Amino acid sequence: MKFLDQAKIFIKSGDGGSGCVSFRREKYIEFGGPNGGDGGKGGSVYFEAVENLNTLIDFRYQQHFKAHKGYNGSGAEKTGAKGEDIIIKVPVGTEIVAEDGETVIVDMIEPGQRFLIAKGGDGGRGNAQFKSSTNQAPRYAEPGWPGEEKWVWLRLKVIADVGLLGLPNAGKSTFLSVVTSARPKIADYPFTTLHPNLGVAWVDGYEMVIADIPGLIEGAHEGTGLGDRFLKHVERCAAFLHVIDATAEDVVTPYQVIRKELELYNDKLVKKPEVVALNKCDALSKDEVAKKVKMLEKACGKKVYAISAIAKQGLFDCLIDVNRYITRDRLKKDNTSETEENSDNVTKTWSPI
Repeated sequence: MKFLDQAKIFIKSGDGGSGCVSFRREKYIEFGGPNGGDGGKGGSVYFEAVENLNTLIDFRYQQHFKAHKGYNGSGAEKTGAKGEDIIIKVPVGTEIVAEDGETVIVDMIEPGQRFLIAKGGDGGRGNAQFKSSTNQAPRYAEPGWPGEEKWVWLRLKVIADVGLLGLPNAGKSTFLSVVTSARPKIADYPFTTLHPNLGVAWVDGYEMVIADIPGLIEGAHEGTGLGDRFLKHVERCAAFLHVIDATAEDVVTPYQVIRKELELYNDKLVKKPEVVALNKCDALSKDEVAKKVKMLEKACGKKVYAISAIAKQGLFDCLIDVNRYITRDRLKKDNTSETEENSDNVTKTWSPI
């Protein structure tokens, strides 16, 4: 399924049904009076967040959503039927934004969350509603009220625990493919990843959702490379795993470039917890790895993990560290009780699913 994280759609709720002009005409009843019924209410439009969707690709093929009009009233004071509502299902993490592209109407972050985006128009009153002592035979009724219509933007921000950051070809996709069951595209040229990839790993008895974000380069906030379009997907992450290519001559500059781009995009991102990993260390000698780790630790002011995703080296400690910063509710394994009983004989492990 192709990944699409932005779409613009048109929404219109149903118009209300018109009231009815009718009079009671029965044998032996000389002055039956008005009995026109009210029109039915138009259908409303709702958004609902569902868990089994992870892209907005469906909205590429359908951009217009119109609820049904309410039915007109009829004689014998019969009210018209209500128009059928429309429920538009979107992935969890979708923002509903006004047509100006800036005003956030609602953020759909909870599974099952439902939001009324356009209320159906009220039905018009039939002539029976206008009967009075001074007007006992009204011959008019109200038309239905029009429904609401608007254009809105849908912007998907994936909900992940950990966001993988780094320059192109730093080994993020390889890391994701090793620690999870995700199968992102992997190749030896820049910008292999063109859209975010998600994977789930189990760490210390909890599930960890990891998002692989397309590589950033200097000037991404100005549109260079793939730009900063995908940085919105890391805004919800609890922590970052910053992956640096150990085979580069200078490992400090790539780290500083990414940190600068994060700050220029949103200064709140640089305040999120971060774990730094020096990848592809299997291609260097131990002395070279130690030297570059020391240089990077001095630059970032935190512990740097020497890992190799392709050789599956050092991944355990790295994942355990980043797991400490995940604070959202997470599901334990089904066999939690069994794990507790054998906790003395079982070491902490991670495994893909």
